[in-house]
Amino acid sequence: MKLRLTLIALLVFTFGYSQKELAGKLEKYMDAQFVINNFSGTVLISKNDSVMLEKAYGFADYEWNVKNRIDSKFSLASVSKQFTAVAILQLTEKKLLSLDDPLSKYFSDFPKGEKITLKMMLTHNSGLQMDFDELYLSKTNLDKDSVYNYLTKKPLLFEPGTSTAYSNIGYYFLGRIIEKVSGKSYAEYLKENVFDKAKMYNSGVSTNDAIVDKMTQLYYLKNNKLVKNPYINWSCNLGHDGIYATAEDLYLWNKALFDSETILSEESKKEMFTSYNEQNFGFGVVINPFYNQGHQLIAHDGGFYGAMTSFNKYTQDKVFITVLSNNQSKSYYIAYGLAGICFGKEVELPYKHIESVIDTKVFDEYVGDYDGIKILKKDNKLYYLDYNIELLAESQTKFFRSDNNNMTLEFIKNKKGKITQLEIKKAGIKEVKNKTKGV
Repeated sequence: MKLRLTLIALLVFTFGYSQKELAGKLEKYMDAQFVINNFSGTVLISKNDSVMLEKAYGFADYEWNVKNRIDSKFSLASVSKQFTAVAILQLTEKKLLSLDDPLSKYFSDFPKGEKITLKMMLTHNSGLQMDFDELYLSKTNLDKDSVYNYLTKKPLLFEPGTSTAYSNIGYYFLGRIIEKVSGKSYAEYLKENVFDKAKMYNSGVSTNDAIVDKMTQLYYLKNNKLVKNPYINWSCNLGHDGIYATAEDLYLWNKALFDSETILSEESKKEMFTSYNEQNFGFGVVINPFYNQGHQLIAHDGGFYGAMTSFNKYTQDKVFITVLSNNQSKSYYIAYGLAGICFGKEVELPYKHIESVIDTKVFDEYVGDYDGIKILKKDNKLYYLDYNIELLAESQTKFFRSDNNNMTLEFIKNKKGKITQLEIKKAGIKEVKNKTKGV
């Protein structure tokens, strides 16, 4: 009883309200995301060993109106990368490979492969291009040699080790190297050395023929309407993508990875959770990204044709948040809003945006630079950052993004009636930007 009271007191001290109040606020926010923004997926939030919210929303299969459940399985997209990174580190611990090994050790004739190390691929400093989705969206039956020969023809973006560029190709090669070194398939290695050790019995690697119990279907937005995702060739979409899991399995993964040495030694974890470049890339994760809200955060998001995922561990606060979606709901924004609630911030609930007709002459006053956020005007329309994201008027001064209901922008005037600030609300959390440059 005394321990329980101590835990409640700790939660009140940390968040400003009790465990029950926190759970209520989190659930109210997620319920609004479901009702207003059509969120489909699962969410799990924990503090220490206490689960604050675990809930499913929407449909696992829209054609048959099959609802998502807590144990529904979701494609993780790029959240998969951390599992590849862990496998590489495990093989390093066993002295079966070195992070300084060149790519050419495993693929002898890859162009400039002698200059690209495993560590560079882990941290996105290799110079390898971003993607090869033209292959893994192809219905052609491709073997490993065909994929490799195709990738050798893609020129490097820069000299290896001299810059940073996110690369799925690098993680694909890491997945292939795991197979070469371990003598097992990528799926077999992860099951034996990662999933089973973390007791993640509802996780695995996607294939095109296996029937996976309780696996969600994927849907993405096309012309503002949900459509079924295209065919994905999972045989070559691995290493950087391809893993599926439940929200609860990711909670178990978070415990095994951060709170024990079941998966990795402390030395390996330190290496994994170090930021190696200006984009804050560690191994398969991002270290203290710009959206950390002033709290120590290790995270990664994913998105690919309907799969939209977010994995967040606030290490000092011992807060874990994962949001998994199968209908392209913006999980990373939602996770940001949920974190704000956990840290006692004022977070506005989602609401239905209704476009208003206003005098577009005022747009000239709004155009400018607000601490690096550019507001542009073209053909009597207002745009955010570039000419791809139109801002729609909700009132004379308040707008919402045409592509994202989770962001609003309001232009603030000073006492003289001049626009001096931009108030942005991301997932309900307010940020104020000062106008630094006019038209």
